[in-house]
Formats: sequence, C-alpha cells, structure tokens
Amino acid sequence: MAAVYKALSNGSKKSKPSTDTSTPDPTTIALLKQTRQRLLLLPSRGVTFRHRHLLNDLAALLPHARRESKLDTKTQLTQLNELADLYNCTTVLFFEARKGKDLYAWLSKPPNGPTIKFHVQNLHTMDELHFTGNCLRGSRPILSFDGAFDAAPHWRLAKEMLRQAFGVPPGARRSKPFVDHVVGFTLVGGRVWIRCYQIAETETDKSKKTDKMDKQTVEGESGGTSLVEIGPRFVLTPIVILEGSFGGPVIYENKEFVSPNAVRSELLRKKAGKFNVRARHGVETKAKLDELGLATGGKKMPRDPLDNREMFA
Repeated sequence: MAAVYKALSNGSKKSKPSTDTSTPDPTTIALLKQTRQRLLLLPSRGVTFRHRHLLNDLAALLPHARRESKLDTKTQLTQLNELADLYNCTTVLFFEARKGKDLYAWLSKPPNGPTIKFHVQNLHTMDELHFTGNCLRGSRPILSFDGAFDAAPHWRLAKEMLRQAFGVPPGARRSKPFVDHVVGFTLVGGRVWIRCYQIAETETDKSKKTDKMDKQTVEGESGGTSLVEIGPRFVLTPIVILEGSFGGPVIYENKEFVSPNAVRSELLRKKAGKFNVRARHGVETKAKLDELGLATGGKKMPRDPLDNREMFA
C-alpha cells in the first residue's frame, strides 16, 4: 500500500490541479490495475552443487525473483502458499531434489493454482559452459516461445505460466531499464528446451569494402544483431498439472513420462539378467561334463545318494 500511495502522490503532484474530483486520472487507474509480478525461488533439502549453481544463475537473470532458504519438508508443499503470501509473491518456482540425483521443478500460482510439475534434465550452468556471451545484471529479457505451444491446451497453460515466471515486469525492483538478452523456450519431443542468449550488436567497417555488391552487403549488415549464448541451459519435461496450488485434482498427466527410478531399476534388471544367463550356462556345462565323465579327468564322478536322480530313479 505504501508503494501505491507514493505512486499516486507523485502522479497528483505532476498533474495539473483539476476542479472535477469525481473522475479519476487514467494513469491512476492504470497504477491501481497493475499487478506486480514477483517470483519466489527456493530449493529443497538435498540439492547438489549443480542445482545450487542453477538457482544462482536464475536469480541473477531474474531481478524480480526473491531467493529463500531451503525448505525442510518435501511432503507438505502447501506451506509454500503461506510463504508466498508472506513475501507478497505471485509465482513460486520450487526445485525439489530426490536421492541426490533427480531434480523436479514445481511452478505454481498461489493461492488458487494451477501447478505444473516438471522433471529437470540436461542441466548445464554458466560456470561449466564457459560461453562468451554476457548481459547486464538485472536487465529485462525478451521471451521467445515456439509456435508449437499453441497446439494443445496444456501447452498454452505452460506457456502462460512460464511467461509470468520468467518475464520481468517493467519497473520491478533491482531491474535495469535495458533489454539485452533473450530467453528462448522451444518445444521438441514433448519437452521444453530453455536457452539464454545475449543480443550482440555488430558494426562493420564500410571503408574496407570497394565492390558495389560488397557495399550493399555491408549496408544491409550494418547495425545488425546476433545472438550469443549465455547459459544456463536445461530441459523441462512436464509430469502433471494440478488444479490447485501444490494440490488439488489432476487436470493433465503425461502418459509418456518414465520415472528415473524406473529407468535405473530396468538397467539393474538387465545387468542381473546377464549374470543369471552366465550362471545358468555354467551349470549346464558342468552337468554335461558330469554326464560324459569328463569332470574329473575322464573318470565318472559317483553320484550323491541324496541326489534326485538316485532317489527318484
């Protein structure tokens, strides 16, 4: 309320005095209707160093985000609604770590929802990529979404929630009035691929070009822009969409998603199958040698009196 009062008082000082007080100023109405988008960014217990570096990179790219300490519980996620209300945040991005290997991202709109649960894969931070791109800290990004997001209702919902989470509102706290980087969201194979690029302006020297066609090429390229990747880069696989905020009925479920626990158990099962095949082959080879009398240097081994072949002959 203090920020709204300050904005209204500044607007009233700059505007000319009017005798009609019944009709409010259009700028006043716009200020009252403006919604401050704030993002609550926090992890759970058990995150690794790569997960922490990812949170630091996102906090640096999103000046409207508020960092919070680790959440102790992984079952009572409804506590995040009270935490978002306490810090006056409209969006919550919660990273949940499981078994020190798997990372899940919860994107929610408290207090009424909806909530999208993602599985984070192919994670690479800024420190390990060593890209040449760089942008101003606190600048606002341009959000670029793939046209495939408009193909299905659940993708349209994901697009809108990602736009509100990664889109820095104008006039946000700690934000700079510059736009010098792009955050791209590409939909490939049922997954959201997120990349960050710097908008680099290139200027060429026209004096070095003498040919007419070369001059035309230079004139077309002068003042052009190029994209240089900054990082981080990661992939989001949607799992479920809940109607409420961190709860409620399931309105969408990804049937093609395979849990990483199921993948690891299948790999272990394959390894165990190979061992069982080798063990069975060894037993069969030993039985054949026993029947041929080749197990003990050509002499046939005497059978055990308790062997099934002797007892039930």
